[in-house]
Amino acid sequence: MSAFLENLKIKVNEKLYLKDPDTSELGNKIIQHSILLIDEIGLEHFTFKKLGERISSNESSIYRYFENKHKLVMYLSAWYWGWIEYKLILATNNIQNPSEKLNKAIKVLTEKIKDDDSTKHINESILNKIIISEFNKALYTKEVDEDNKEGYFWVYQKIINQLAAIIHEANPDYPYSKSLASTIVEGSLHQHFLNDHLNTITDCNDSISVTSFYFDLVSRILKK
Repeated sequence: MSAFLENLKIKVNEKLYLKDPDTSELGNKIIQHSILLIDEIGLEHFTFKKLGERISSNESSIYRYFENKHKLVMYLSAWYWGWIEYKLILATNNIQNPSEKLNKAIKVLTEKIKDDDSTKHINESILNKIIISEFNKALYTKEVDEDNKEGYFWVYQKIINQLAAIIHEANPDYPYSKSLASTIVEGSLHQHFLNDHLNTITDCNDSISVTSFYFDLVSRILKK
């Protein structure tokens, strides 16, 4: 995985940025430290002014890359799901057995993420924490239909449809493959959040992983 990603550039919708942050040292710093700062103080308290202070740069320099905070957060989300897509492709490629392929896909989409050293300016483990706690705030907005038309959620939807296709392979008679796929992807974020913050209302813990829960759930649902 790491060797593959060393030469990999995650493509992000060009409409999300004014200048590609992946093309400059300052752009990489903006991405790196926005992840760290959002994790530290939360999305509500995150501002370009605070980010500029963190990276010792003018606030105006950040606006040369991103129009506003929403676009930056959407960029981080799009990058994350693009990275997850590559992990999904690598994990399931050339696997012929449908059940094994489905389990590989569920593992990729539900496991807690570890940092990948090959992407030096992005800590995927911390970005995963942000997606768990903040992605819904980017998705559940008044602008969601407009954002969707612009293609901001294209990779996220593509992943769910890829999982739905794998579910259909495992059990062609099951009529709700897309609903189950979206439940797995979205629900796993929720279960991780509960485990981290409200652990009295989830069975997932240090002994029972979120992945184990979804292995069990899906196997029961698709049992022929």
